[in-house]
Amino acid sequence: MQVVVLGGGVIGVCTAYYLAKEGVDVIVLEAGSDVATATSYANAGQISPGYSTPWAAPGMSLKALKWMFQKHAPLSVGWDGSLFQLRWMLQWFSNCNESSYTRNKERMMRISEYSRDCLQQLRAETGISYEHRCAGTLQLFREQAQVDAAQKDIRVLHECGVPFELLDRDGVIRAEPGLEGASALIAGGLRLPKDETGDCRLFTQELSRMARALGVRFQFGMRVEKLLNVGDKITGVQYEKGGKRGVLSADGYVMAMGVGSRQALLDVGVGVPVYPVKGYSLTMPVLDPSRSPISTVLDETYKIAITRFDRRIRVGGMAELKGVDRTLPSQRRETLEMVVKQLFPGGDLSKAEFWTGLRPMTPDGPPIVGETFFQNLYLNLGHGTLGWTMACGSGRYVRDLLLGRETQIRQEGLSMRRYSRNVI
Repeated sequence: MQVVVLGGGVIGVCTAYYLAKEGVDVIVLEAGSDVATATSYANAGQISPGYSTPWAAPGMSLKALKWMFQKHAPLSVGWDGSLFQLRWMLQWFSNCNESSYTRNKERMMRISEYSRDCLQQLRAETGISYEHRCAGTLQLFREQAQVDAAQKDIRVLHECGVPFELLDRDGVIRAEPGLEGASALIAGGLRLPKDETGDCRLFTQELSRMARALGVRFQFGMRVEKLLNVGDKITGVQYEKGGKRGVLSADGYVMAMGVGSRQALLDVGVGVPVYPVKGYSLTMPVLDPSRSPISTVLDETYKIAITRFDRRIRVGGMAELKGVDRTLPSQRRETLEMVVKQLFPGGDLSKAEFWTGLRPMTPDGPPIVGETFFQNLYLNLGHGTLGWTMACGSGRYVRDLLLGRETQIRQEGLSMRRYSRNVI
């Protein structure tokens, strides 16, 4: 059996690896010059099933309006000139209610918890190294209102059996001693001791080498132009490389191209509501370990995560809805620098690498993983800010579906079937 995986980010590489482990002949097509050159390159670094939370939350519409007038807002919106953006936002706001939030968070946590288990098993089996830490993650609250608002998340954590610790200020300092000298106010925190961290790019590069050893062929510089079909079966992928066009055919296909997936799927009548949500990060060397994080600290006020690697600090977050835009405005860098200075001024900002990436996000929150209306086309996309968290589980889950096996987690609500056939 031969399968073409479209996309060489962490999602596509995980999918290829798990398929190859079962003896499947896999070809990965990637537009970049290597794996993990786009959204997987410099994300926030956290593997946080417990924080798998939909952006479509109660009160989000009012918050979005308020943030429009704030300089350091965690979310900003600029019209990209498309009706798709407006329809996506309407669908997003329609999910900003208590019942939808609870349902979507459970779906996200279901695949995230499974994914962490898959990652731990993979690490035990292969010894893969990616500057990982297993020291939990901490959601930092600057105001008591944020502590109070965390109760709805705590209820879901209870229901899903996820261990947690609700901490006061002293408890926060014990968990992350580097916050002792923080200039920001600290009201408390929610710590998830089972969460992990690690460099997504390093992981993807290492796993691609293991996949090659299993026979996976990576073809770079391959720009997918369109999918070809006859009836309910995909018959090939038309691609362009170096000015030359060709068609590659296989028995099965997995779409894992992130924000590029939607347009490629529209050519065969498959609509998925995946919008590019822009985020930013800074990566800098550690100067003072005592004023640096131990693991990941998520600043709830600014929606910015600060993560410790071996000798580096990664600061990532924010969200912009403005289409495919990869510019690096200085104002966004100022926000990242402000937060890390207030909380963990132990890095060398003068040597920081400023980066931006486009996260493929669904309006309700959960990714779109599973079957389509084509018998040999599978989707693994729309993970939003949680692609690193969900990568191993999503790849293994799609492998089981493609091979006709029973999945290890419930399938309800994870495929595109939760939307109508003609999705926006």
